[in-house]
Parts: sequence; structure tokens; C-alpha cells
Amino acid sequence: MRVKNSATAPMTIAVDARPDSTPASAAAPGSQGTLLALLGVVSFSLTFPSTVWGLESFGPWSLVAVRSTLAALIAGAFLLSGRVPLPERRHWAGLAVVAGGVVVGFPLLTTLALRTSTTSHAAVVVGLLPLTTAALAAVRTGRRPSRTFWAAAAAGAAVVIAFTVQQSGGALSTGDLYLFGALLVCAAGYTEGGRLARLMPGWQVIGWALVLCLPLMVPASAVALAVEPVRLTAHGVIGLVWVAAGSTFFGLYVWYRGMAAIGIPRASQLQLAQPLLTLFWAVFLLGESLPPAAPVAAVGVLVCIAVTQRAKS
Repeated sequence: MRVKNSATAPMTIAVDARPDSTPASAAAPGSQGTLLALLGVVSFSLTFPSTVWGLESFGPWSLVAVRSTLAALIAGAFLLSGRVPLPERRHWAGLAVVAGGVVVGFPLLTTLALRTSTTSHAAVVVGLLPLTTAALAAVRTGRRPSRTFWAAAAAGAAVVIAFTVQQSGGALSTGDLYLFGALLVCAAGYTEGGRLARLMPGWQVIGWALVLCLPLMVPASAVALAVEPVRLTAHGVIGLVWVAAGSTFFGLYVWYRGMAAIGIPRASQLQLAQPLLTLFWAVFLLGESLPPAAPVAAVGVLVCIAVTQRAKS
């Protein structure tokens, strides 16, 4: 199986300056890359509500282990059907960072947080992810976005922080430590995944990262399912299927393709819309009350997104 973005001609956008660097985003420049990244954001926005549903049937450790196992099996099937060769040795360290950040770390930490935090609260805290990703990307790649970009990104983060403090009454929930830890590991995974997606197709980046976790997740699933109670419900099964196939595989596939096309800083700022989308799903799917400040935060976030997309990065 081959995808349209597996171009072989070298281009100047590649992070790796060696002649054999082959950016996978040649077929998805500009607006198409933005659309792909937005599809990833929409997929991610459903992750927290789906996780809450999944927790109706599974314990937190079981849910994370099983979702990663299922996603890895899907990814492995695609890799095998396409007879995709193993990544070069120099890429395995980066794939390990992606695996640790977005396949294991973020799902585990946010799932633990959602046992005590509401979906709405978790969504706005994780709204700090774009700024965290942009900062780590600047350090990792050596690129320096413009001051306008940083000002808009910081403004977006300030909106998210103000919204969080206003909703929590000035006190952080017990799940916030998990959420802040999730921010760091996920930003690292996004940054490294975005870099690798310029050197190989994005679906292969997340595919190999998932497969890398399979030897750990299979025994972890067996142990967790044996220890934690399982009470299957329709919501629980749907939630598990979505976080495995939708968020973990499809979402990361289109997300990394989008990042490779438009750059890590700009793509990361599209995620400023994710908390507001998650708030909508929380109301629509979970019946949570919509915070009165949400429309105001939505406008502020969308303005910041518009500025970051126009700023030189």
C-alpha cells in the first residue's frame, strides 16, 4: 500500500539536510495540509468523551493497554499489506519518543486524570498543548517563529488559562498534575512525529510507533484485564473502538501528514480549537453543562488561530 504523500524527490522543507531526506508531504501542501491537520484535531476532540465512555466498561490501565494493542494491530495490518520496509536505524529513536509520548504517555495520563476531572476541565487544560508543542519544536528543530506568532500563541494560551482558572474557582483539580504531565509528553511526541513525517509518510510514523509498543501492550492488556473489572456496555465498546481506531490511528495519521505540510508551529496552533470542540462533544454526548464563558473563550481562541496561521513561522 502506498499513499500520495510518499514522494521521493528531495525538497528544502525537510528537517534532515542529507540528500536522501524525502519529505512525505509533497502531495499535501498549503490548504490540503491544513485540512488534514484539522481532521486530526476533530478526531482528537472526541478522545476525552470516548475515554469517559470507555471507562464505563474498563479500568484506566485496561483501557489504555487494549486501545494501544488494537491500534497497533490495525497499523501492523496496513504496514504488512503495503510491504513497508523497516525504518532506517537513525529513525528508531524518534519513533520511540512518538510511542512514549502519544501512544502510551498521553493516553495513560489523561485517562487517569478523567477519573477525577470532568471532560470540560481536562479539555481546557490540554488547550495549552499548542504552545507547549511550538516551544518544544523550536528547541528541537532550531526554527524560530516570528514574534507575531509567539504573541498570538501566548495570547491563545492565556485565554485557555483564564478559562481554566475561572471554571475551577482558582483552584486546580487533583487530576491537573496528570494533565500537565500529559502536555509535556504529548508535545514531545508531536514534535518528533512532525519531524519524522517529513522524512516518511505520516501514517508510517504512527504505524511504526504503535508497532514498537506492541510487545509491551499485549502482556499489559492481559495483566490489566485480569486485575481490573470489565463490565461491557455499548458506550464502553464504542469508546474503546474510537480511541483505538479513530483517535490513535486515523487521527494521528492525518495529523502528522498535516504537520509535515504546514509545519509544526502552525499545525500545533490549530489545536487551540480542540478544547472548544471537546466542550461541544461533552455537552452533546455526555450531557455535561456548557460553561457560560465557553463562547467568549471560543472567540478568543479562534482569533488567535487566525493570527498564528498568517504569521511567519
